[in-house]
Amino acid sequence: MNVTLITFVVLYLLGTLALGVWAGTRIKNTADFAIAGRRLPLVMVVTTTFATWFGAETVMGIPARFVQGGLNAIVEDPFGAGTCLILVGLFFAMRLYKQNLLTIGDFYRQRFGRGVEVFCSGAIILSYLGWVAAQITALGLVFSVLTNGAMSETAGMIVGTVAVLIYVVIGGFLAVAWTDFIQMIVLVIGMSIIAVFAGDLAGGPGKVIDMATQKDLWKFLPERSFTDMAFFLGAGVTMMLGSIPQQDVFQRVMSAKDSKTARNGAVIGGVSYIFFAFVPMFIVSCAVVVMGAGALDLAKNDYQRVLPTFVLTKMPLVMQILFFGALLSAIKSTSSATLLAPSTSFVENILKNLRPRMTDREQLYAMRWTIVIFTALVLAYAVAMKGTAIYDLVSAAYQVTLVGAFVPLVMGLYWKRSTTQGAILSLALGVGVWIVFFPQVGGEALSKMFPGQLAGLIAAFVGMIGGSLAPQMLRNRHDATHHIAVAQAQ
Repeated sequence: MNVTLITFVVLYLLGTLALGVWAGTRIKNTADFAIAGRRLPLVMVVTTTFATWFGAETVMGIPARFVQGGLNAIVEDPFGAGTCLILVGLFFAMRLYKQNLLTIGDFYRQRFGRGVEVFCSGAIILSYLGWVAAQITALGLVFSVLTNGAMSETAGMIVGTVAVLIYVVIGGFLAVAWTDFIQMIVLVIGMSIIAVFAGDLAGGPGKVIDMATQKDLWKFLPERSFTDMAFFLGAGVTMMLGSIPQQDVFQRVMSAKDSKTARNGAVIGGVSYIFFAFVPMFIVSCAVVVMGAGALDLAKNDYQRVLPTFVLTKMPLVMQILFFGALLSAIKSTSSATLLAPSTSFVENILKNLRPRMTDREQLYAMRWTIVIFTALVLAYAVAMKGTAIYDLVSAAYQVTLVGAFVPLVMGLYWKRSTTQGAILSLALGVGVWIVFFPQVGGEALSKMFPGQLAGLIAAFVGMIGGSLAPQMLRNRHDATHHIAVAQAQ
């Protein structure tokens, strides 16, 4: 056990806690707590948007999948995830910002009514279970590795979660934004220095690129068969589109000081995420060159430990401090946002429907308690799911919002003829078809024939268009029949 390394990690955790407590002194109302009072400058919108995605799976999940399957294996993240932020900036940020909403659920209420608001908000909240659980799982792994097994992964999950919970409950999104700003500086500098050092250990970037070329890791497109292309497309759109109707993304857009800052921050954050995600991929590729078959065996059997093991066994103390500082920055920035977002949605879009006369002070109090309760539930879920791959926990989280919340959002914004009936039918068909493709429901053969999330997305569009147009067509037909009858009577 390296006492010096652990000391630096503890000091870093205490520093972020202090920053969160400071931010808490500036919280005056729910707008401050949920969207930082809509006053963040571009640089902070970029860092907090970038931090939305740069979490445990980016540092430990994506690189290991890359060295096993190449670019084709990571279409969902970072390519789908980064493109999501770019699409949010280009097509959603300015339109949503001008509506002055507190949560994404508020849009569904204003456009389609309270029923759609509650259902979509519920789907969004549910989707965070896997995402937050992935970050908590990674925290447990980090503390277990740091202490050389002296602290169990379960104990590490609890310690790490409490550390994040304290500053989120006290400081809300203002604390998240400030800690994201500091943590992303630590992350970018730390990972960049480690990448340079890892490249030297591997004998230069040329050898790493040659290794990737020899193993055909640059292959992006799948085989030209219908099934392979369908699953490739399904994986790509899961995070690309399923992440758009997410409260944490919405909070970053709404926290900007103006609509142009919201748009530019999301686009720059998305582009930055895609490019910088290659840094940990390069470091793990260096590990394969340096450690040989041992790294690939570890990637197959326990891939989440590849990068930490490489740093701890092949790098000096300074690099270890930089790495774990950067890793904790990535995990804490994502987990803090994903604890706050569903709790805000629950109070604003579900609890307020049950208690419509809540004061702003009562809402703020409820948000803080909801964060505590949601954190306890997710911690229990993470412990129960211990052993599940971090990447899989994250990727599965977005299917429910893809089939249940994306279509009402995009059609509600861009199609004036969309109606509440269309939104309800979209939700019913999207979620229903998606469930049919579960192996436990439709069977293994159906689930391997076509991706369920893509089938659900198509069904959701059909439901929205059919449900919106059919009543209008019937009404027009009735009116025409009535006019003919009146004319004949005259």
